[in-house]
Amino acid sequence: MAAILKVALLTFAVGLAACSSKDDLDDLELNDTPPEVLYNEGLSLRVQGRLRQANDKFEQLDRLYPYSEFAKKSLVNMAYVNFSRGKYPEAISAANRFLTLYPGNDDAAYALYIIGQSYFRQMPDITRDQEATEKAASAFQELLQRYPDSEYASDAEAKLRVAADQLAGKEMQIGRYYLEKRSYVAAINRFKVVVLRYQTTRHVEEALFRLTESYYALGVVNEAQTAAAVLGHNFPDTDWYKDAYSLLSKGGYEPSENRGSWISKAFKGMTNF
Repeated sequence: MAAILKVALLTFAVGLAACSSKDDLDDLELNDTPPEVLYNEGLSLRVQGRLRQANDKFEQLDRLYPYSEFAKKSLVNMAYVNFSRGKYPEAISAANRFLTLYPGNDDAAYALYIIGQSYFRQMPDITRDQEATEKAASAFQELLQRYPDSEYASDAEAKLRVAADQLAGKEMQIGRYYLEKRSYVAAINRFKVVVLRYQTTRHVEEALFRLTESYYALGVVNEAQTAAAVLGHNFPDTDWYKDAYSLLSKGGYEPSENRGSWISKAFKGMTNF
């Protein structure tokens, strides 16, 4: 038995040595492949639609020749390939790494666009947490600020509007919940966010009415009047204004703008989106 055990151990050790030698040879062969060859192979696979294999090739290049010109190009391709495959976290990671290493590169706008698109594709419905929506909006906003004339600016602007509308919708949903619970201060804080940050969305009209409703319920009549007046000035033909006017009329009041109110001042400044 001892002799058999020795033979088995010797065979195992020889096998390990053989595998190790083969791995070392494979690494040496791979290391001998010029970066431009690996890059062109990756591009060829990408064109063929073999995206997983293309990504593997770009990852090999990045690992073997880090910080090279071809590794730089590979990072951009990895972001694109992973986005195309629906591997959004991987796409974001590659694009963020590219921006960290090469912030002033000509492809920085495209990297930001990939990040925004990746988060945009992960935006949930209005009832769920909106972290992905916020990150999509942030990436698109940064793209527009840094590269307003890029070829991606127009689409980024359109998608930013969609993201902003969803974020405003989430604030309205929470605000209405607080309003139903008669937690008027909490409700006002949510509607205030919509008025201050998302004036260009479709939710601002309702937000102004809900502010009228909430302030009136608290007995802060002057702010309720101001919210209704601003609503009437900007959206005079809407049902929201009619409802606000009717609510105040029942108490013997009418819309009247206090120009010192934050509501009045909000509509004289610039919006974030």
